[in-house]
Amino acid sequence: MATPPRALSTATRSRTLDALEGETFDCVVVGGGITGAGVARQAALRGLRTALLESHDFAAGTSSRSSKLIHGGLRYLAQGEVNLVRETALERKQIWRLAPHLAERRWMVVPARSRAGVMKLRVGIGSYEKLGAVEPEDLHRNWSAGDLEIEEPVLDRATYRYACAYREYLTDDARLVLANLRGAAESGAVIANHAAVEAVSVERGRARGVEAVCQLTGRRVRVRARVVVNAAGPWVDAIRSLEDPATRPLLHLSKGVHLVLPRERLPLRHMWVLATRDRRSTFAIPRGGIVYVGTTDTTWPAGSTVWPEIALDDVEYLLEPLARYFSIEPIAPRECVGAWAGLRPLIGQPGKDPTEISRRDEILVGAARVVSIAGGKLTGYRPTAMRAVERVLELLEAPGAAPPDEEQPLPGGDFDGDLDALAASLVRSFGLAESAARRLAGLYGCEAPDLLALGAEPLAPGSDVLAGEVDWGVLHEGAARVEDVLYRRTRAALYEPEVSRAIAEPIAKRMADLLGWDEERRAEQVSEALERLEADVAFAS
Repeated sequence: MATPPRALSTATRSRTLDALEGETFDCVVVGGGITGAGVARQAALRGLRTALLESHDFAAGTSSRSSKLIHGGLRYLAQGEVNLVRETALERKQIWRLAPHLAERRWMVVPARSRAGVMKLRVGIGSYEKLGAVEPEDLHRNWSAGDLEIEEPVLDRATYRYACAYREYLTDDARLVLANLRGAAESGAVIANHAAVEAVSVERGRARGVEAVCQLTGRRVRVRARVVVNAAGPWVDAIRSLEDPATRPLLHLSKGVHLVLPRERLPLRHMWVLATRDRRSTFAIPRGGIVYVGTTDTTWPAGSTVWPEIALDDVEYLLEPLARYFSIEPIAPRECVGAWAGLRPLIGQPGKDPTEISRRDEILVGAARVVSIAGGKLTGYRPTAMRAVERVLELLEAPGAAPPDEEQPLPGGDFDGDLDALAASLVRSFGLAESAARRLAGLYGCEAPDLLALGAEPLAPGSDVLAGEVDWGVLHEGAARVEDVLYRRTRAALYEPEVSRAIAEPIAKRMADLLGWDEERRAEQVSEALERLEADVAFAS
């Protein structure tokens, strides 16, 4: 039996594929987003021999395109989803404990025009805090016009004289996926990205594994497993049809768009909840040198794509509220420096608009006993994964190991949670600029010093992205393309879009050295990454 590498290293990819073919697993997970990553980790922690395949890059779909919040969804209380809100609100603490660098406490602010409006907010937020067992020091705060002059000077205080601020957690969705996948690998799971599942192997009416194709080399791989778990997000129905071509679609896909603006154009200090013209809620979230605004919630046609189109209507819809809430000139689409769009895999509820559809998850067992997971939320990925693993154990007719009394921190999360102190130590030890140190601490946690040992020099002037991040992404996180590094390892395409074009070439050169690319391959990778960056803001041209 082949011994799998522990790290998610692209440099040892052929060994990973050998390991996938070398044994029969207890379960194979299809899908490398947050749900699949959570299932793989929980299954491995329960002692199951686990494999995971992702057709694109890890977190390439929905799980890198969210609003990047670990939150219970305050608005779902109004829809009567009390159990969902309770579960996810409580999960915020668990994710902070496992990965404090990926669950940063921030104030989420809701503006109000009157005292009566803010009192109404307090009732809902108070209920939300009780459901989430919020600590006293994190309970909501009520801000008057005087407070707001200090806390958020750009707010139009003539219109919005009051606000209620409550605690939420800002995360990085793709890096939370990567941390869970690496945690799964540390517990023995064998994991590969860019491996598209093309068939479910069925023997005597029962799924016994999957057949996949490596998208990088064309190699065909058959993975044998006693149970198949379908955690493919927007592609869940596609995998279900491989199990049973007669199956009926389950999902309703909804497109969510976010826009990226220079922070100097919208100089916010806190995260804000804003009302759109059709009375939906959107967020405006400052992060480093940018502010991102989102999200839309519109039906997407059957079938799915990794890169849903961002229409000018989407952009104008999200920009419209900004000048109503803040003392700024209206922002034009051409001022957006970046954008992203993803698809929510909601469980279809005929007759309901996407905004009205529940965000709950559902776990089904199909005709060939494939376990399919539909719906769900980023914040609630762990409970969803635990429920899915229980179904797997039922199908295996085995108890499995007992769940751990207390899960160990995810990679990067083994520190006291003080990001400021961690960033300060990076400044002292490596001479980094404060902005670069803060960014590294927030993305990599306590592993930042190990990454810096691989290369602490910036990839390009004016960029906080460092050379060692490329090596780390390739050798520890499975990055195989320049796009993988730009979008889902360093996150530069989202948070530093204006310098991403400058660092694409240095990223490619470093990856070429690590992976033995020839000049044609290197140039092709740069070209593809630059085209993708341009496509993100095609609406502005």
